[in-house]
Amino acid sequence: MIHVLFFCFCLSAGLTVASSFWILNKRLDCSQPGLDHCKINNCSDKSVVAQRAPTSPDWGPEHVGVEMDKHGTVPVMNVQWKLKSDAGVLNLRGSEINILDESTNQSMCVQFFYNIQQQLNPNYTRWTFSLDGVVVEPGQTYLVSVVNLPEPKSGDNRIRKQITFPRCDDSRIQTARTCLENGSLWKPHMTAAMSVDRQHKKLYIVVSFEAAQYSERYQVSIQSQALHHSRNVSKENTTSLNVTFEFGLWQLSQCEMLLTIQPYFPRCKNHCRRHKEKLDYCPYYPPRTLIIKAVVGLLVIDVCLFYFLWRAFHKDSVNTPSSAAKDQPEDFQLQKTRDFQGLDHRKINSVNTPSSAAKSEPEGFQLQERKRVLIIYSLDHPLYKNIVLKLCGFLATKCGTEVVLDLLDSARLGMLGSIQWLDWHREQIESSSDKILILCSPGVQAKWRAMCGHKQVFLREDARSPVGDMLTPALSLMVPHFIRSASFEKYIVAYFDDICSEKDVPSPLNITVRYKLMKQFEEIFFRIHDTEKHEPGRVNHIEGLSEDEYHQCLSGRALRDAIDAFRAYQLVHPQWFEDELLESSEVEVEETSADIYDNATSQTSSHILYLTPSKSSAM
Repeated sequence: MIHVLFFCFCLSAGLTVASSFWILNKRLDCSQPGLDHCKINNCSDKSVVAQRAPTSPDWGPEHVGVEMDKHGTVPVMNVQWKLKSDAGVLNLRGSEINILDESTNQSMCVQFFYNIQQQLNPNYTRWTFSLDGVVVEPGQTYLVSVVNLPEPKSGDNRIRKQITFPRCDDSRIQTARTCLENGSLWKPHMTAAMSVDRQHKKLYIVVSFEAAQYSERYQVSIQSQALHHSRNVSKENTTSLNVTFEFGLWQLSQCEMLLTIQPYFPRCKNHCRRHKEKLDYCPYYPPRTLIIKAVVGLLVIDVCLFYFLWRAFHKDSVNTPSSAAKDQPEDFQLQKTRDFQGLDHRKINSVNTPSSAAKSEPEGFQLQERKRVLIIYSLDHPLYKNIVLKLCGFLATKCGTEVVLDLLDSARLGMLGSIQWLDWHREQIESSSDKILILCSPGVQAKWRAMCGHKQVFLREDARSPVGDMLTPALSLMVPHFIRSASFEKYIVAYFDDICSEKDVPSPLNITVRYKLMKQFEEIFFRIHDTEKHEPGRVNHIEGLSEDEYHQCLSGRALRDAIDAFRAYQLVHPQWFEDELLESSEVEVEETSADIYDNATSQTSSHILYLTPSKSSAM
């Protein structure tokens, strides 16, 4: 195969070459075995025509890539053609190849002169020729034609084809200097940190990114439907850049903002590829539209609450039981109106307490429907996540409770997003008799303090989780509802006192009862079903739910074992929570959850939001 490569060759042979492309030259040898009197020339000589001309050649495969010249790597194209193995090769005197740049109309022409005595080469394969190392422009289209010499007096034996060279986003040519000067390999690794100064009603967004090798200046923009701000910044011998934007909170009208970085590379100049990311700030400060909707929603809720209280008051005044009816005893019973799993073996006992006012038998309460509980927690540790999952299993199998947990609803969560998923479930619970169970732990307290302006908290399990930290947006959505007295009955605050403590409960949650698990699980069960364990004249008890009895069933035993495993791990690792903290949400964790679990069982002024995109999207 003949390899014709360029630069020095252009000077010596005098090829007709346009300025937009040329041929690299590393050797001037065009000979191959079985080929006589091979030489290469330009196309200045008029092509010879003959009556007996050879047949047209066939195309071979073209190749694209990068090669080195004295200035660096350049994108090159290699074109190959083959001779037909017929008697026409005996009349063959050479080949001519033309390359035309269709965008600039500039062309290159090269002639090969040789003599062939045999139809096949010494390897008994077809004769093959190529023009290699043609330096071209990415994204350009070239028309390539080849004809065997001499050309026929009539007819056209020339073969043609279009070759569109790939753009710089093709991995085969991304390392070419031309592409590097267009930013082909630049990845800005854009991050954004947001802080809200409620005192001065200001929103601050700091955009950080890595600078590129060949771009000295950048334009960073942030925009939404109601605003658009841009900043120009220069690299100035630095590898990373920060740009700060300041807004008034009154300007916010949408949840999402679009961050854009416009680089200026030498070749693409004002038309370089832009990098964009979306920023969602609603979890930390709702815009005006959401505030208006929230106010309207609160008014509607208050009106409905007033109406139901009014109806209940009038209903009680009409249906007041007579003294004779009060003296009639009723049996204490558990009525199952639905098929609750795990409830068929439960017995509810009532222990009467002596009282002069309680002369009659105690009235019974009824479980009329299957209750639903949304569990809010922090992914403090793999062993703690295991405890939460085992608690869900116990609630579902032993207590007949429908459990809502992010880990068990990943498909819907991925489709809706964390905020929409949490808000949808909260609205469903607010409009029903279901409950929200908040499990407090060191991670809950630390993340709440971070929301109030302390140091940011990144946990290993949050980094591993496909949905990330769900606690912070949950607190942002639910704490404003929780502190309203009308919402107390919807929320249950609890913690596992064997592995956590009351100091892990955030301050807004201290205004209600804090239950200890599993000592007071029975009380939590009664709260879920809107009744009380202690009532006038009696104490209700459900077999199999007390601290001494819950582990007698299979799901309860698994829950107890999970609690014991984490307690044993804490004794060996007293600094376990500090060990779970990361410097950044992008830090990769080397130890898996399963490894940790196996090892353990064998023994209010500002809010900060860090958005670290896993992968910057170029638009």
